[in-house]
Amino acid sequence: MKLNSWPFSPLFTSLKHLSRSIHTMASSISETLTLTLPAGSPQDLNLDEHLCSEQQEHQDCQSSSADWPSRCLTGESRIERAWAHWKKLGQPKLIVAPMVDNSELPFRMLCRKYGAQAAYTPMLHSRIFSENEKYRSQEFTTCKEDRPLFVQFCANDPDTLLEAAQRVEPYCDYVDINLGCPQRIARRGNYGAFLMDNLPLVKSLVEKLALNLHVPVSCKIRVFPNLQDTINYARMLEDAGCSLLAVHGRTRDEKDGRKFRADWNAIKAVKNAVNIPVLANGDIRHMDDVQRCLEETGADGVLSAETLLENPALFAGFQTAEWALGGEEGNKDGELDQANLLVEYLKLCEKYPVPWRMIRSHVHKLLGEWFRIQPQVRDDLNSQSKLTFEFLYNMVDQLRELGVRIPLYTKDTPAGRTSNGIAT
Repeated sequence: MKLNSWPFSPLFTSLKHLSRSIHTMASSISETLTLTLPAGSPQDLNLDEHLCSEQQEHQDCQSSSADWPSRCLTGESRIERAWAHWKKLGQPKLIVAPMVDNSELPFRMLCRKYGAQAAYTPMLHSRIFSENEKYRSQEFTTCKEDRPLFVQFCANDPDTLLEAAQRVEPYCDYVDINLGCPQRIARRGNYGAFLMDNLPLVKSLVEKLALNLHVPVSCKIRVFPNLQDTINYARMLEDAGCSLLAVHGRTRDEKDGRKFRADWNAIKAVKNAVNIPVLANGDIRHMDDVQRCLEETGADGVLSAETLLENPALFAGFQTAEWALGGEEGNKDGELDQANLLVEYLKLCEKYPVPWRMIRSHVHKLLGEWFRIQPQVRDDLNSQSKLTFEFLYNMVDQLRELGVRIPLYTKDTPAGRTSNGIAT
């Protein structure tokens, strides 16, 4: 006799209700126990779509394509899902690159005001992030308006990386793996571009996240000296579960961006070789570069780093004098300068506090040319062991009183600045 037939149906119905109640309670308890909010993170973000109970894990093969762990997806399904996610975000083309100590929340928000359509956090150290609450609360902050957002980690251990990534996945649109840092500290720590010497480890890092996170995994890489090695590398990352690839068109040894031009042809080759979205990084100094890079590489977006530090309004069509006055086309005073941008940045820092070392760095980047005209103001800044907002606002006023002003320029055309961040 079947259990759901009379006379067992009342008992079966009661058991079903009891089962549902227990499942609901278990799910609630599981969410409460597993959700760890980083100190200082917003409490009012919508987390429901990102969380699932442990009971869901064995149902992944029956889940819809919107659920990110990809244990049972075919390669074609992963590609479709990667593009669906990218399109859901609006396919941003103008993106703030990850910069250690420099792409923090106030700076990201400043860049977003001036045309940036997405942004990366600074590189976060996965082990320290997992172990140290103070590090988490100081180094990673965000807000509801800070989207789309890539949170970037360096790592060389899959389990440690996953632990760190699970702490941030409710607050971001991609968890990014730094595979491109070429600095000595990355060599000593065995991460970044120095993992190019250990591709099985790289593959395991990507697979670990792709199989366990509920947001997609992205990777930021540098190119190999040999183009075919670069193409093979990109395809391996895609096969491992990478949903978006950012390619810096320089090798690990080409650290000086002014000395070595980015190889856009290599980026184009990667774009043609893989099926996931590809972002181009390298030599994006003004909007003409953006346009040319998108056309020459076929990339789905561009990243800018160093130039944004001097000119956070780059994506709104503003240029520094270095590029505006050296160009062939006419340019005009854009009625905006770096001191204006610094004041805006400082106000954002008052709203979204960050360590003072980050603020000090941005002051020097934004006003570097101004300090060359009035070096005593820079010396006064450097003599301050402890900064205050009052001191920095007064410093800007002092430069104004000394007659210093270096404008940012826009094209002297009927269209003026860019439309939607991209020249038309």
